Amino acid sequence: MQRQVDVLEGRIGALQEQIRTLTQSTSWRVTAPLRWATDCLRRITRGTGVRANEPAQGGPYSEWVAHYDAPDAASLDAVRLETGSWAMRPRFLILVNGDAAGAPVLQGVIGSLLAQTYAEWRLCLVREDAPGEEIRSLLDNLGATDARIRRRAINAVEAASAFGPADWVVWLDKACMLPAHALFCVAREIVEHPAASMIYADEDRIDAEGRRSDPFFKPDWNPDLFLGRNLFSPLACIRVSLFEDAGGLRQPFDKAPGLDLALRCTERASAESIRHIPRVLASVFGSTSPVADQSAGEHALNRHFERIGVAATAKATPFGFRTRYALPTQRPFVSLVIPTRNALDLVRQCIESIVMETAYPNYEILLVDNGSDDPEALAYFAALNAQQNVTVIRDERPFNYSALNNAAVARARGELIGLVNNDIEAISPDWLDEMVSLALQPGVGAVGARLLYPDMTIQHGGVILGVGGIAGHAYKHLPSTAPGHGGRAQLVQSFSAVTAACLVVRKSLYEQVGGLDEEHLGVAYNDVDFCLRLREAGFRNVWTPYAELLHHESATRGLEVADASRHRLAHEAEWMQRRWGALIANDPAYNPNLTLNFEDFDLAWPPRVAPIASPHPQPAPKAGNP
Repeated sequence: MQRQVDVLEGRIGALQEQIRTLTQSTSWRVTAPLRWATDCLRRITRGTGVRANEPAQGGPYSEWVAHYDAPDAASLDAVRLETGSWAMRPRFLILVNGDAAGAPVLQGVIGSLLAQTYAEWRLCLVREDAPGEEIRSLLDNLGATDARIRRRAINAVEAASAFGPADWVVWLDKACMLPAHALFCVAREIVEHPAASMIYADEDRIDAEGRRSDPFFKPDWNPDLFLGRNLFSPLACIRVSLFEDAGGLRQPFDKAPGLDLALRCTERASAESIRHIPRVLASVFGSTSPVADQSAGEHALNRHFERIGVAATAKATPFGFRTRYALPTQRPFVSLVIPTRNALDLVRQCIESIVMETAYPNYEILLVDNGSDDPEALAYFAALNAQQNVTVIRDERPFNYSALNNAAVARARGELIGLVNNDIEAISPDWLDEMVSLALQPGVGAVGARLLYPDMTIQHGGVILGVGGIAGHAYKHLPSTAPGHGGRAQLVQSFSAVTAACLVVRKSLYEQVGGLDEEHLGVAYNDVDFCLRLREAGFRNVWTPYAELLHHESATRGLEVADASRHRLAHEAEWMQRRWGALIANDPAYNPNLTLNFEDFDLAWPPRVAPIASPHPQPAPKAGNP
């Protein structure tokens, strides 16, 4: 039976590869049903032929935890052995947010600390008011048996006088439990990366029976996502010197103390010094919302914008927070570049929807006519060319998407460039305002939009490297109102790349990195490569769900599956692997605990993370403290 399953899975894999090829050039109306059918077949085979000692892929999170996130006694012993080999060990001051925490929950939090395999820590309970009699009694009893436990601390100075020196502060939001290996993993990250100044990790939820659910597998440092959801909650690890420099915890006690502290620290920390551990090192007891106090969160974010001199405001949403950046009084001029060949109905829909729906006042349209021969289309293009701020550029070269756009950008008058496919339809008035406001922010490269299929499911929610081999679109076919993993389908964030089906970038940056690669990537992957070159130059690419348009995907290209097309796609994929293979294998905007087989942020079976227990002790720095 297993051999039959293996054969069937092999055939399904081959079919999926053909579908990926079709997707490059074929309407989603053809490829979506094929993807759905193969996914169903895959799920059937997952349930019929599981090999011995291997989990059924696609199983529940509890099964994933049992196989990949539940270190046994031997692993924990290996962890202790590794710790003993370090030349120095980071010392942690743990500040527990005890505000409004009841004694049973607090006892669970402290119990998880007492079970840690790494012992270099001291604990302070932080509260706005004095602890109640039940909590005081609990702390007295625990403190009597463990000198690492104290009732209260407000800042690192008080903590140091109570406990002696510490190297790192660990802030725990209320009701946050740690697995036994959590502090060890943080300490090892510090030992391996001594320049680190802030560290965060993945999280999930835990109920009264100890059952874990709802994981949030986070990306590496992602400043735009951080403004929408606090990546340092419920566990924030901060070097003591940075904690003190940022002012410690504010008094009176802030209603969003963890977010306020993290914001002040990130204002002073370099991006390179902020580390992410791709492991669940914190479990929140109960169903606490990621936006526990919306007004306090808004206040903390808006104070942050005031401190750093950014004209922006934050507003709470059901999924986190939205930041709106102010546009200049004089809106910068934008050139929208739209390549086409014939496709009269689509082009008319695209251009007229932009003209009728777009509130942004200062733009031009450059329609690139790539050798159209339909008389009706040509007549429409001639009429367009006579209109103000619309220019038709005739380019009769063989189709090369990169070359068509590069030539048009060279003629563009705009300070910003918008690359727009001819099968895009504007459906919201503020889409260009949103994209331009983000593109103008320091450090931002390309800005991508949320593109929807006509059935109002997501076509593009950012680009994930490695999915399907090279790259895939996040959340494909997810309903547009669904939150997605950790709310990410509804939050502004950085991705390694965004699609050029609707992309805005400053013209100076477009030219700085050499535009689209017309030599090696004439049709496929040119937008991914372009974004990765922007990233290589030090810019981050941002995706926003607040610029929303329809994408009638690949409706003009037809069913292009000839041998020449397949050869071209294979050649361009090979080029991408040679140029960007290391990044494709490890996308910093994606988590190695998530799948590369699908675009839905499902679990990876197995994850691309090494076991916690290292086969050999890690070398320690020769001298000095972390």
